[in-house]
Amino acid sequence: MKRLAETKPKLESTVVAVFIANEENSAITGVGVDALVKDGLLDKLKGGPLFWIDTADKQPCIGTGGMIPWKLQVTGKLFHSGLPHKAINALELGMEALKEIQLRFYKDFPPHPDEQVYGFATPSTMKPTQWNYPGGGINQIPGECTISGDVRLTPFYNVKDVMSKLQEYVDYINENLNKLDTRGPVSKYILHDENLRGSLTLTFDEAMSGVACDLNSRGFHVLCKATEEAVGHVKPYSITGSLPLIRELQDEGFDVQTAGYGLMATYHAKNEYCLLSDMCQGYHVFTGIIAQLED
Repeated sequence: MKRLAETKPKLESTVVAVFIANEENSAITGVGVDALVKDGLLDKLKGGPLFWIDTADKQPCIGTGGMIPWKLQVTGKLFHSGLPHKAINALELGMEALKEIQLRFYKDFPPHPDEQVYGFATPSTMKPTQWNYPGGGINQIPGECTISGDVRLTPFYNVKDVMSKLQEYVDYINENLNKLDTRGPVSKYILHDENLRGSLTLTFDEAMSGVACDLNSRGFHVLCKATEEAVGHVKPYSITGSLPLIRELQDEGFDVQTAGYGLMATYHAKNEYCLLSDMCQGYHVFTGIIAQLED
């Protein structure tokens, strides 16, 4: 953009740069591209392709995943480990419940045929990434724990449908604790003498949808040609990593295409870095795109 401003070439099209501004600190809202979209300030740009430069490895990224952060609160009954028949082991309940939830998820949301077309490295996944409990002695059976994780969803499934299904799984387990597998002869999730049942509570943090770029659009074709000319080859790819806002932009009518010139191997590394040579090739990709859109 600086070079365009300095040289002021006469172009048939208009090149506009918009900065994300808050991607690495989403707690700050109302700034950057999301604020511009909300206020309708980008509407006049829908006549041309939108290139979201926030991926890596110099190739077109044609598909990204949705992300659903979830938290499963497990409640049992704390008791001495020498009297396990008087406890409801929250850890065991959490393990078995999560297993059942995952089995149902992978049955309802199997690999989608379009994932092969887009070259996704993985199908949709649902898994735990954190496990917490209040602490206690080694001789105590814990009465509560919290399992947290996320769903990474290919864009061919609907985020709201998945959230609804996950809640459905949890509701079923709560109503049918007696059908859930146990861990040993005295492991149980219902204490009939005390009229006490274990329970699961599922909550979600803010979710986002994935995107499948339009492979028939002019934006995609000029990006591929410019990449091949600058880098020497073109090999589009897809991942279930998530990018903010691009699905919303696509739904608003933008021809969203994504690329980036950092290194995926150093994503969020302690010493994250990129190569100047890759950035130079990215510069040539941009000039190639602009030149093609002049034709």
